[in-house]
Amino acid sequence: MKLQKYTLQHLLLITGMLFCFACSEEKPKEIKAETAKVQKNPFRFYKDIEVKPGLNFEIVSWGKGVDSIGGYQILMSDSVRNNYRSAAVDRKGILIDAWNMDLDNDGNPELYIQLLSKKTVSDLNVFEYAGGDFNKISFPSLGANQKKGYTGNDNFFIKNGDLFRSFPVKDSADSTKTITKTYQYKLSGNSFSTSEVKPEENKAKS
Repeated sequence: MKLQKYTLQHLLLITGMLFCFACSEEKPKEIKAETAKVQKNPFRFYKDIEVKPGLNFEIVSWGKGVDSIGGYQILMSDSVRNNYRSAAVDRKGILIDAWNMDLDNDGNPELYIQLLSKKTVSDLNVFEYAGGDFNKISFPSLGANQKKGYTGNDNFFIKNGDLFRSFPVKDSADSTKTITKTYQYKLSGNSFSTSEVKPEENKAKS
């Protein structure tokens, strides 16, 4: 009888120990898949302009808060001559395009930076790179006659190496009609001149 008693006690003890182990056993931890964070582009605008092999201009725009307020930087890299320059510019407008020209044919590259100053109104900032410096060239605003019927929606374009600007205006003879005005810009001695391209001339140029 004693043997059976001890055996029963041992069985109860072993059962209790197994129950304790089962309770204390750690549950497998759930592995949560981490979602990769998408990094936003820190620059509102970026463009790399190659003037010739080894000579590049990079246009970088930045700013916090209001899109139309901030700054932009022009970075010049001349890997052939191991020469690097930069210029920082305040901006009031949203950069939408940039390109290179040599409108006065003096051998110095000009950078044309197009900004949207209002919802539909565009403007140009022009810089000539010469002698290791960035020289700003004032781009002419539209005159009183040019602004008649002007509502924006400017289109700057290059044709045969020349710079043009076109935009729709209301026809003074019939307010229900819209016509397109086109102006050509020429550069001489770091000064712009403007002339209107008549519809007949415009067709001939096309």
